[in-house]
Amino acid sequence: MNRLEHAIPAGVIMLVGLWVAWISFTQNPAEAFLFPRLISMIFLTLSIWTFVAAWVKTSEVNATISATTWMNILPGLIIGAICVFWMGKAFGFYTASIITVFTLISYYDPAPHRQISSWIKRILITAGFIAVMYLLFAMLLGVFTPRETLFR
Repeated sequence: MNRLEHAIPAGVIMLVGLWVAWISFTQNPAEAFLFPRLISMIFLTLSIWTFVAAWVKTSEVNATISATTWMNILPGLIIGAICVFWMGKAFGFYTASIITVFTLISYYDPAPHRQISSWIKRILITAGFIAVMYLLFAMLLGVFTPRETLFR
């Protein structure tokens, strides 16, 4: 396997990590971005580590991602990108998160879409995930949540 096949994606992820870290360190108020700064530095450190490992060929991965796997991942990437770049601003953070999680669960859940019990399960999983996310970040960690967090 060519070294560049691992180094290029790892380099792109490292650049994203640099961008995220730069954004988190240039935003104000500084105390509101303490937790994002911590997470971005962990993300950046891991991405640099992965890039260096890919460049010096210490990674043990010997397979590429198949076209079938890409086609399975692509809808989730598109939904995530829509959430990050549009829905968060249009609907508010938590509303966009609810829509995104529910859409992803509905798309990837193998349970039949014609059974009411599968829809109830998806709704409960979405509600539980958003509740845990809210309790963890807003209540426990006291992290600054985006303005217009519920509705725009």
